[in-house]
Amino acid sequence: MGDTILIADDHPLFRQALALAVSNVAPQARVIEAGTLAAAAKAAAEADGLCLITLDLKMPGAIGYSGIALLHAEKPDVPILVVSSAEGAMVAEEARAFGAVGFLRKDADLLRIEDAIRDALRGIDRPSASTEPVDQVRRTVAGLTPTQLKVLLSVLEGKLNKQIAYDLGMSEATVKAHMTAIMRKLDVQNRTQAALVARSLGLDMAS
Repeated sequence: MGDTILIADDHPLFRQALALAVSNVAPQARVIEAGTLAAAAKAAAEADGLCLITLDLKMPGAIGYSGIALLHAEKPDVPILVVSSAEGAMVAEEARAFGAVGFLRKDADLLRIEDAIRDALRGIDRPSASTEPVDQVRRTVAGLTPTQLKVLLSVLEGKLNKQIAYDLGMSEATVKAHMTAIMRKLDVQNRTQAALVARSLGLDMAS
């Protein structure tokens, strides 16, 4: 079927295990691997026929659920299956809120991982969206563009516009324009409030 599956995880041995699971479920699929969030975002943007992304939350470059939000913004129609060692009863729910179709712990056995991959490829239904205000804000954050998310994450790291412009290869004026758009979308008045909203949603969840 010529489909491509992206495995994003910073542990080579676990990428190998996931690649084995993928080959058992979809032997004809092409597997590409990424060890950092930046590499995963680049691969997702450039890959042809991408049909699934498996993602570890705790990757270099990722803050909290930002990996899901960034990859979902990059390829909104591609299902994201989170396979992570992240703890907590709310993690799976939060992962889905930011755009993942499923969540699986890393200590799951191979058969369970294969089942989860199979379900994700079939396009399992996501839980119905809540109308609670916090969920509306989550969906707003999940709806930011990839560049807007990168700017917001840089603000969370305490970087100034000049540093953000240098890191992302754009002018300060462009950074300011992105910040204006972010603040408008989040319905806040300044970058501090924008950072507080992002922080309250777990985008800076301790890794």
